[in-house]
Amino acid sequence: MKKVKLVQHQEEYCEEIYRLSSAPQVKDALGLPDGTVADTRRFIQRVLAEEQAGATIPRVILNGKDKLIGLTDLMFIDHRKKSCHIGTWIGHEYWGQGYNEASKLAILQIAFEELELDCVFAGARTVNIRSQKAQEKLPFIRLGVEAEFREEHQALEQKEKQPCVLNVFCKEDYLSYIEEKMISQ
Repeated sequence: MKKVKLVQHQEEYCEEIYRLSSAPQVKDALGLPDGTVADTRRFIQRVLAEEQAGATIPRVILNGKDKLIGLTDLMFIDHRKKSCHIGTWIGHEYWGQGYNEASKLAILQIAFEELELDCVFAGARTVNIRSQKAQEKLPFIRLGVEAEFREEHQALEQKEKQPCVLNVFCKEDYLSYIEEKMISQ
């Protein structure tokens, strides 16, 4: 499995985040408007403020060589419901190299072990087939949970303003997967 490290956003990452997120494959998949380095700088300032307010845990994904390869975050953290939503994108040049699973495991460790949440929802717009396929590859995800979590699904579709699929990572599935990986090593 690929090694990744999650670190807090910093202004020094601004130009690389802009470069990676401006690639048409990423920009189009995320539905991002055309932007500038200054827009990316404002984005970093905003997510740091949201983190300080406890609304989100945004992280930069670095590969084993400490090269920025994407972003991941936990958002809409609800300690009462013991749940949140996850968002991740990986730079196009790093697609298909195992970084999606590695980054999900790293951010889910924060969600389940540090925040002590029970569920982390992962959604995708129905038009974003690549994101759906990437989620389907993860051995510790429950797919197609829209009926079971109607409110979460409705909130996601309202946020995205279009049809979405909803999947969920559950703490017990994550812990079983981690335990199985430890035994097999």
